[in-house]
Amino acid sequence: MSRRVVITGLGAFTSIGTTVEEFWRGCLNGSTSVADIPSKWNDFHHYSSRVWSPLPSLRNNSRIVNDIERTKLDTAAVLAMETAAEALHNAGLPPSLVDAKRNAYTLAEVDSARTGVFLGTGVGGLNSLLSNAAHHMLSLQQQRLQELAKLLASPEKNEQGLQIVERIASDILIPFRTNPFVVSMIMPNAVSSNIAIKFGIHGPAQTSCSACSSGTVAIGNAFQALRGGGIDMAIAGGVEYLCDEYGMVFRGFDVAKTLVSQGKQPFSHDQLNRPFDRDRSGFLFSQGGCGIMVLEDLEHARKRNANIICEIAAYSETCDGYNIMMMQPNGQQITRMLTQLLQSAGCAGQDVDYVNAHGTGTLLNDATEAEIIEHLFGKKVLVNSTKSLLGHAIGASGALGALVTALSIRHNTTHACKNLQNPVRDLNFVRSVGNHSIRTAVTQSFAFGGHNAALLLKAVA
Repeated sequence: MSRRVVITGLGAFTSIGTTVEEFWRGCLNGSTSVADIPSKWNDFHHYSSRVWSPLPSLRNNSRIVNDIERTKLDTAAVLAMETAAEALHNAGLPPSLVDAKRNAYTLAEVDSARTGVFLGTGVGGLNSLLSNAAHHMLSLQQQRLQELAKLLASPEKNEQGLQIVERIASDILIPFRTNPFVVSMIMPNAVSSNIAIKFGIHGPAQTSCSACSSGTVAIGNAFQALRGGGIDMAIAGGVEYLCDEYGMVFRGFDVAKTLVSQGKQPFSHDQLNRPFDRDRSGFLFSQGGCGIMVLEDLEHARKRNANIICEIAAYSETCDGYNIMMMQPNGQQITRMLTQLLQSAGCAGQDVDYVNAHGTGTLLNDATEAEIIEHLFGKKVLVNSTKSLLGHAIGASGALGALVTALSIRHNTTHACKNLQNPVRDLNFVRSVGNHSIRTAVTQSFAFGGHNAALLLKAVA
C-alpha cells in the first residue's frame, strides 16, 4: 500500500519576501518588485523589454552560509541552502552545528540515510559560468587593448599597434585566471548536493532540470520516493538565480520575444505583468528565487508530532514532444497529464477547488491553459497566477506556486491575480483577496522543451 505524503515545513526567498511569512504576507498584500533593468546591460544591447523583478540582497538575510563558503558557491546554491534551513526550522527540525571548521550541521531525530534532497533548477550555476567565462576570455584582451590605447596615443608608429592587434587575435582563446571552484559552482547538481553536505544527509540527492517545470518535477520526484517507501523525509523545491553582469540571459528571452513590453497601452511598470489578461505581452523576467518544502511520510510526521500543513495526493508529468520553445497549441499532453493526476488522486475535475496556474502572461500559453482549465475543471474552480506578483523565476517558479497552493489550503485564503482587468476567458479568476473553502487544489507548470508537471494537494482530515 502506498504511503501518504505530507508537507510539514516551508521556506521561501523571493522578490516580495525573504522568508515564507514575509512572502505570504506580500502575496496577500498584492506586492510586486518591478524595476528598470540594470543600466549596464544597455551597453550591450537595445532591449524590447525594459523591466525585471529584482531580488533583495541575500547577504542581508544570511542564516547558515558564511562568507568563506560564498566564495566557493554559486548564488543559486546559497539561496537553496539558506531557504532549506528556514524550511527545516519551520518543520520543527532546526539544524545543529556539529563541525565549526566546516560549518557543517546535522538534523536531530532524523535518520539521515532515509532523508533525501530533491531540487529543481533551470540553469543551475549559470551566473558563475558566465562570470568566469568572461574573465577567462576577456581579461587578457582587456590588458592588450589598454596597451594598444597607450601606444596609439603616443607619437610612435602604428606598426607596433598592428602587432598588438595580431597578438590579441592569437591570444583570444588562451586562459588567464578563473575561480578554482568554478567547476563545482557551475554544476546544476550543486544546488541539491550542497544541501546534503550542509546538513549531513545521506539519502538520494537529485537535481531536476526541466526548465520552468523544474521545481514541480523535483517535488513530484520527492513525493514518489516517499510514497514508495524508500525514504521517510525529503527536502524538495526549486531555485534559480539569473543576474549576469552583461544581461545575456535576459537578452536571450528578450530576442525570443517572450518578455513583457510596453505595447500600445500606457501601463506603469507594475501594470505590465498581466497573466490571463487580454492586454498581456509576455512574462516579467525575475532575477530568481527559491521555494523549499519539507515532505514526510504521514506516520513519520505524526510520530514526531509535526505541524502538518497539507497533503500531496498525486503527481503527474508528460512531455509535449512538439517544440523546444513553444507549447503544443491544442494542449493535448497537458490535458492527458491533468487527467492522469485526477485519476491518481481519485478525484473528478469538479472536486478541485483551486488551480494555481502556470499563468506566465505569454500569448499562446495563457490562452491554451485557460481553455484546458475550463474543459477539465469547469468555470467554478478558483484560478490564480502567482507569477502575476513575482514574475517568472524559471526553475523556482513551480516550487513557489506549490508553496502558495499549500498556504492557500492551510489558511483557506488566496491572493489576487494582479492586473487582471480583461480576462482571456470567462473563468473564476481570483480578483481580490478572500476566504474560500479550499480542500483540494492543483498547481501546474509547463516549460520550454514541452515539460508538463502538476501536483494535487489536499487538506489533511
